[in-house]
Amino acid sequence: MFLKQIYDPSLSQYAYLIGCQRTGQAIIVDPERDIDRYRKIAAANDLEITAVAETHIHADFVSGARELMETDDRMQAYLSDEGDADWKSEWAQGCERVNFVKHGDQFKIGNIQFTVLHTPGHTPEHVSYLVEDQGGGADEPMALLSGDFMFVGDVGRPDLLESAAGNVGSREPSARRLYQSILEFAKLPEFLQVLPAHGAGSACGKALGAIPSSTVGYEMRFNPALKIACKEGEDAFVDYILSGQPEPPMYFARMKQVNKEGIEVLRGLPKPKRISTVSIAGVSGQNGSVVLDMRADRRDFMAKHLRGSLHTPPAKFSVAAGSYVKPDQDVYLLLEKELQLDEAVRELIRMGFDHIRGYALAGEVLSDINCNACLASTPVIQITEAEEARDKHAGATILDVRSAGEYEDSHMDGAQNVAYTRIAAHVDELPDPAKGPLVVHCGSGVRASLAVPYLERLGYETIYADGMFSDWKQSCGESCRV
Repeated sequence: MFLKQIYDPSLSQYAYLIGCQRTGQAIIVDPERDIDRYRKIAAANDLEITAVAETHIHADFVSGARELMETDDRMQAYLSDEGDADWKSEWAQGCERVNFVKHGDQFKIGNIQFTVLHTPGHTPEHVSYLVEDQGGGADEPMALLSGDFMFVGDVGRPDLLESAAGNVGSREPSARRLYQSILEFAKLPEFLQVLPAHGAGSACGKALGAIPSSTVGYEMRFNPALKIACKEGEDAFVDYILSGQPEPPMYFARMKQVNKEGIEVLRGLPKPKRISTVSIAGVSGQNGSVVLDMRADRRDFMAKHLRGSLHTPPAKFSVAAGSYVKPDQDVYLLLEKELQLDEAVRELIRMGFDHIRGYALAGEVLSDINCNACLASTPVIQITEAEEARDKHAGATILDVRSAGEYEDSHMDGAQNVAYTRIAAHVDELPDPAKGPLVVHCGSGVRASLAVPYLERLGYETIYADGMFSDWKQSCGESCRV
């Protein structure tokens, strides 16, 4: 048996290519939309992808299942038939090559057998797959493809249907279904490998480990969520799992719908053209278009940038684009180097941003432009100066763009809190731009550097407060902490 975990660091996502080397057949589980890379890996190992499976309708990336099905008329799909009518893959209905599976169903890829387990909680239709290498003589499964149900050191969050998809009142019932799934998980053999769909950095959980895989036995001993569920009971688990979850990026709300209904088939990556300095300066800030500035140094961005552009450094490109770009916007890329283009295009289409119109190099653009109206800069202060800056500017407000949990733990007196990934959903709660500037800070300066240019696009005057929140706490002493 061939098994390869394929990692996307931008979304902390794992897909799995599993192949039978005797027959040359392979299946890809939970693929993203840029399917060319999976086919290349399969071909390099003398395998052909003949099937695709999903654990659930994903909320954090566009699934590649439809792309595979539409570009190969021999492809078979295995999709969940659990959950109610609201949780079916509508795009796949009526297709003879789609197999809708339920708990206990089995299917084979070559000599490898897959057994379906219904593991609801993260979503109602979520399934996991037991993997058994019968061609190698095994008569017991060796791994569980656990999707977003079980992670290393955590479990899938049950609140996304409410916090991202808007299904009011679904958080607690989902958490209780997740608890029941955990009790069933506890009955599995301790030696069974756990192969999750996400690692550290994903917003699909709150404390995912960076180790790429685990075992049932290890998780039962050391996973905090499992320990609480099995030792303290259902109510304690529900309280634990619903508290402290990170605010999801805005694009999550659309992904459920996109993956349920089906998105346009690309049949290859978009190929944006290199455009002139004048052209990219002309589109920046216009309605229906957005320039994503991929320079890594946030201080360079604040000092000089195209008016209306967003700061989307490589390390935070997906979360910034996913929080501030609309699916129908025309996107232009401002790159530090041309080598960034391919990965940027892939990250955008994985989130359903398909209108990538062109790119230019930041060094050339910013050195060539002499039009002051095309350029902007943002005032920068240290976070220890934030309260002083507020007091100096009439009507100014301190905007804390950390998570709600961080804010509740400690914050500046009078600061307003909106997580940087949720600003677009809470614009109506922000002060009137005419009232005065926003002094924007976070925990290290990174998140605030992403939020500031988006707020400027909304018409706000901003002051960027850089630096560590811990420095502010230390400088102000106990008396000024809230």
